[in-house]
Amino acid sequence: MELRTLRYFVAVAEELHFGRAATRLHMSQPPLSRAIKQLETEVGALLFTRSTTGVTLTPVGTVLLDEARALLDHADRVRVRVSTAAGASAITVGILGDSTDPGVVRLAAAYRRNHPGADIRIRDADLTDPTCGLRAGLVDVALTRAPFDETALTVRTLRTDPVGVVLRADDPLAHREGLRLAELRDRRWFQFPEGTDPLWQSYWNGGRPREGPVVRAVQECLQAVLWNGTIGLAPLGHDLPAEFTVVPLTDMTPSRVVVACNEGDTNPLIRSFIETATAAYRH
Repeated sequence: MELRTLRYFVAVAEELHFGRAATRLHMSQPPLSRAIKQLETEVGALLFTRSTTGVTLTPVGTVLLDEARALLDHADRVRVRVSTAAGASAITVGILGDSTDPGVVRLAAAYRRNHPGADIRIRDADLTDPTCGLRAGLVDVALTRAPFDETALTVRTLRTDPVGVVLRADDPLAHREGLRLAELRDRRWFQFPEGTDPLWQSYWNGGRPREGPVVRAVQECLQAVLWNGTIGLAPLGHDLPAEFTVVPLTDMTPSRVVVACNEGDTNPLIRSFIETATAAYRH
């Protein structure tokens, strides 16, 4: 059994839904389904009972889930110990947000100074996964925004940003100095794909269910505003083209910039990244 296939299996077992698991893993559903079927062939038994409403674990699947989690945890510990012993210095950082943010710029400069020989790999995440691939094992540490499910993660807040509503410049509300969420109740809002973290979706929908187009990236959000008059939320202070404006929301909880890693991760490069980020965002 390959570790990658076991990660796929754990995602499906935890989500109990192939579509949500595929979204979490940032892959399409057909190859995920094929991988699980191949795993069932290797095991010689069904791992899931499939129905129109989702999937449930079989008794064999329940046993494999416990063993897979333990094996993946052990593999992660082995990777850290071997990397440390070999003097390897590589870290993959997931970033969701504006890479020109002064905090990011200061962090990058400071981390390069502290680890001049490190191989720093960057994964630019889209809006469908606020952990930037952390749970899927695609990154070692995430520089992102909360809120999201923090189970089994270590999350540290670096900064809070006020939030505004993104409007087309000719929108009737664009001239306002401030707006309240209640004034936007009849508008169409951005939606994220099915399976996106519900805490994340709820925050960017102002805490209540909305209707509107599904988007995955910032540019898709802006195009939805431009073409359809859709609205959505964004942290204040970001530069937008002249055809857009951002009006502050007076009753919206600020957006938290955070750094996150898997709970209990002892990789010294990750610990150093979190400490460096904390210092960089204090300025």
